[in-house]
Amino acid sequence: MNLGVVTSGGDSPGMNAAVRAVVRQGVALDARMIGFRQGFQGIIDVDLRELDAQSVSGILDRGGTWLGSGRCPQFTSEQGVRKAIDTLHSLEIEGLVVIGGDGSLKGAHALNRQGLRAVVVPATIDNDIYGTEATIGYDTCLNTILDAVSRIRDTASAHDRLFVLEVMGRDSGELALNSALAGGAEVVAIPETGPPWDVVREMIEHGHQRGKLHILIIVAEGSLSADEMAQYVSRNFPGREVRRSVLGHIQRGGRPSARDCIIASRMGARAVTALVQGGSDVMVGLQGEELVLVSLAEAISRKKEIDLSLLDLVANLAR
Repeated sequence: MNLGVVTSGGDSPGMNAAVRAVVRQGVALDARMIGFRQGFQGIIDVDLRELDAQSVSGILDRGGTWLGSGRCPQFTSEQGVRKAIDTLHSLEIEGLVVIGGDGSLKGAHALNRQGLRAVVVPATIDNDIYGTEATIGYDTCLNTILDAVSRIRDTASAHDRLFVLEVMGRDSGELALNSALAGGAEVVAIPETGPPWDVVREMIEHGHQRGKLHILIIVAEGSLSADEMAQYVSRNFPGREVRRSVLGHIQRGGRPSARDCIIASRMGARAVTALVQGGSDVMVGLQGEELVLVSLAEAISRKKEIDLSLLDLVANLAR
């Protein structure tokens, strides 16, 4: 049996662990494994290499993706999907493991509709995929943010400053909300609710009354920028010294956490097993620490909701 593997979209820590698990589980099940470079573009361009257990040695704890990744505009068209299908058929590929986020789910679903069996391993730092409690890379990214929060709080306390920290999260506030809760931030702004101007004002005034030495505001990039929040504070509290920091792509890199390595290894192996057993058009999800197979149509069409009650908890614990 010939199986392929590809990492697509934005990179996330743990992708390499997933690739390693896919390849070695495939070898264990007597499958011939083919890896495609640079995402779906590698399938269209026939940019590939045959993989065995030895070829994925030493990549388990490396960040990024050893196979490379990227966006593939061609894959948004039926013609591009058809070209990929032709390539896979010419190579006698019977199933494909796609490791990636929302766009990867849609690409895999398109392949399934054209008759190529594909199973997705969810990998995105945003943790915004419906049907799974965790995606590969989220835990590592969250801990990277918390490390920055700890360092910033030291400086903020030493100089009695207000800091605004901008984190990733274009469409989801999952990272911002949980980093604020775990990091003890006073205010958090997320795309789901919009800028919390009233809360900002209240927390700054309350902090001043009790002599608090620092204020930390965490904003998700999809809500507003660190500059916009800093300008609001400077306008309304002219005597308050404000500093801003944008973590940017430092959140994506680095050695994956133990949890991400474990999840990636389990999900990658399960995806291959699903293909060998005839599965298709599904994503491997984590629910209550158990692996489940979720319909791609359902995962794509439904939005993962975040617990908005945590906004009140962040504020209550910061008072």
